[in-house]
Amino acid sequence: MKKSIKRTLITIVLALPLFFLLSACGSSQSSASGTSSSTGAAKTVRLGIMGSDDRIWTAVGKVAKKKYNIDLKLTKFTDYNQPNQALSDGSIDLNAFQHQYFLDNWNKAHKTDIVSIGKTVLAPIRLYSNKITSVKAIKKGDEIAIPNDATNEGRALNVLVSLGLIKLNNAALPTTKDITSNKLNLKITALDAAQTARSLSDVTAAVVNDGVANDAGLNPHKALFVEKVDKKSRPYINIIAANKKDANNKTYKELVKCYQTEATKKLLQRYYKGADIAAWDITLK
Repeated sequence: MKKSIKRTLITIVLALPLFFLLSACGSSQSSASGTSSSTGAAKTVRLGIMGSDDRIWTAVGKVAKKKYNIDLKLTKFTDYNQPNQALSDGSIDLNAFQHQYFLDNWNKAHKTDIVSIGKTVLAPIRLYSNKITSVKAIKKGDEIAIPNDATNEGRALNVLVSLGLIKLNNAALPTTKDITSNKLNLKITALDAAQTARSLSDVTAAVVNDGVANDAGLNPHKALFVEKVDKKSRPYINIIAANKKDANNKTYKELVKCYQTEATKKLLQRYYKGADIAAWDITLK
């Protein structure tokens, strides 16, 4: 009897290390399969942005890491045609650079299925000049540069309409070909959006997207004209975009929550001096 008890105790002692090893492995696997809790494995999100937006997103990334254990990896693009292509081919998971109107036009032209999962900012476009200080100083034959992508070209042309410089037909997405009246015979040159700010040394004035203007160091408070903000501005609210299949991804929604905060509003004011307006809770009339 004593020998039997002794053998049993030896068997139990020898089995204990294996038991604890298996328990540890099971615990580790359970932790790694978590979604985005602070105690689970970190989730990497690859976000495509343009220009100086990294200042805002770096701060958002710190919040996301602390609150949801999300590792935010930023990819900076220099061309408006790049972030949606990268999203479609899986090089990135999300992007944040475009307004809804731009995205709708992109999806139609490229047969993609990208959707908005959250609003970011409303960034009115502005007319800038290094040569004149008033719209009234624009004279016959002057050259004005505008962005050439489909939605922003039409948007810029409508700025010139607002100023009484040109008239357009009823095209949904007007281009320079849709100008019906140009009483000052202005030379209106459509350029890649990133080139509009650089053109200011050569042209009389340029309509410049806010992100491009900010990257170029232009002072928004010295612009000749600011696009009006009203209910017609809704299609120009910037968004965080994902492929449609990922629209309900929990981690991506958590990242949106980390962006849409009072802290982000303060950063937008700090870096953009009111040029970019927090738009996730804006009321447009």
